[in-house]
Amino acid sequence: MDCLYGLTHLLLLHLTLFPPTHGLSPANTLIFALKTQATPHGLLPRASPTDKLPFYHNVTLTISLAVGSPPQRVTMVLDTGSELSWLHCKRSPELNSVFDPASSRTYSPVPCSSRTCLTRTRDLPVPASCDPNKLCHTAISYADASSTEGNLASETISVGSSSRAGFLFGCMDSGQSSNKEEDSKTTGLMGMNRGSLSFVTQMGFSKFSYCISGFDSSGILLFGDASFAWLKTLNYTPLVEMSIPLPYFDRGAYTVQLEGIKVSDKLLALPKSVFVPDHTGAGQTMIDLGTQFTFLLGPVYAALKYEFTRQTEGVLRALEDPDFVFEGAMDTCFLIGPNQQGLPGLPRVSLIFRGAEMSVSGERLLYRVPSATRGSDLVYCFTFGNSDLLGLEAFVIGHHHQQNKWMEFDLVKSRVGLADVRCDIASQWLGITS
Repeated sequence: MDCLYGLTHLLLLHLTLFPPTHGLSPANTLIFALKTQATPHGLLPRASPTDKLPFYHNVTLTISLAVGSPPQRVTMVLDTGSELSWLHCKRSPELNSVFDPASSRTYSPVPCSSRTCLTRTRDLPVPASCDPNKLCHTAISYADASSTEGNLASETISVGSSSRAGFLFGCMDSGQSSNKEEDSKTTGLMGMNRGSLSFVTQMGFSKFSYCISGFDSSGILLFGDASFAWLKTLNYTPLVEMSIPLPYFDRGAYTVQLEGIKVSDKLLALPKSVFVPDHTGAGQTMIDLGTQFTFLLGPVYAALKYEFTRQTEGVLRALEDPDFVFEGAMDTCFLIGPNQQGLPGLPRVSLIFRGAEMSVSGERLLYRVPSATRGSDLVYCFTFGNSDLLGLEAFVIGHHHQQNKWMEFDLVKSRVGLADVRCDIASQWLGITS
C-alpha cells in the first residue's frame, strides 16, 4: 500500500526473468524468480494518500527493466499499493542509477492541458498541476516529510518479451529523502495497484501471481495464467468495488472482505459489521505485498489478542512491559528462553474471507524482535498488530502471512485466489534456480 514506510531491516526481492519452462508454463506467461536479501535497519518512505499515517513494513521487490530508445536499464521497487510508476531523472551524488530522458528518442513529456493530465491523474494522492513550462507536474509526498516531484511523461518500456509504447510515468527531478542510502540502490518505483496508471493496467496484464517461500527466501512472480498440474485448486474471494470516492477508502488497493477470525477452531465472537467499511470508507481490508505483518482495527485486534493469549497461557510467557510496543503497533509479546529448541506448539489463526480462508500457523505467528532481550530471554511478538495505534483506518494483510501461499490476482474477474503450496518446491517445478 502506498502509504507505508519501513523501520526494520529490509528484504530485497530481486526479480530475474525466466522464460516459460517447456511443457509447464502457459503461453504468454512471464515468470520471475524472487530472491531475498537483508539490508541494514532504516526508513523506506512510501507515498501517503488519504493519509494513512506512517506505517511499517520490511520488504521491497525490485525489478530490472529496459526503458527508452535506445533502452536504458533501470531498477524499480515493485509496489502493489501504488499507482504511478516513477523514475529518478536528474543525476545527483546520492543516486547510483537515473533515467536520462535526453538520451531517449521516444521520451515525451505530457502537457498540462492534455486530456491525459486532466483526467488520468485524478486518483493520484496529490493532484497534478501545471508547471512553468506548461507541462503536467506530479508530486508524491511521504509520511516522513520526504517527497519527490517532476513531470508526467510517456516512454517505451519493456519487460521480458512484452513492450509498451506510450507508457505513462513520473520523471522526477527533485525531492527530499529521509534515507538516501536506500534511494541510491534503485532508479524508481513501479506502481502495481488497480489504478489506470499502474504498470499492470498499462501493460494490459489480466492477472498476476506470486508465491513467497518461508523456507529458503526464494519465490516466484508471474504475469499471466498459472495453469499448472501441481498447483492446488485456488479458493477465490471477490475484490471489493467502490464506485464513488470515499475519504478513507483506497479504490486502487486490492480490497477483499474479511468476515471473521478463528483461533484454533474457536471463532471470535464479533459481529460481521465490524469488518465492513463504514460510510467514510474506513475499515477496508487490503492485501498488500509491501507490508510485512497483518494489522487489524482495534476491537478486532483486542478480541484476537485476548483469545490467542488465553489459548497460549502456560505455553508462552508474556512480556510484562506495557511500554514495549514493537513497530508502534504490536504489543502482544512473549519471552522465549535462549536454550529452547524452536517455538512451542501454537494455536492456528485463520482469517476468514468471503469464499476463502488464510491460515497462519507455527513460526509465522511469532517474530523475534532484533536485539531485544530481557536478561537471557529473547523477545518474540505476535505477528498481528493494532491499526489504531498507527492511526490507520484499515485492515492490512501483510506478506509475512502470505508465505507458502499461491496468491493470484485476477483483474478481469475481479477476484483474489489463494492456495497453500511450498513455494521453494514450486520454484523447482518451474525450473527456476537461485
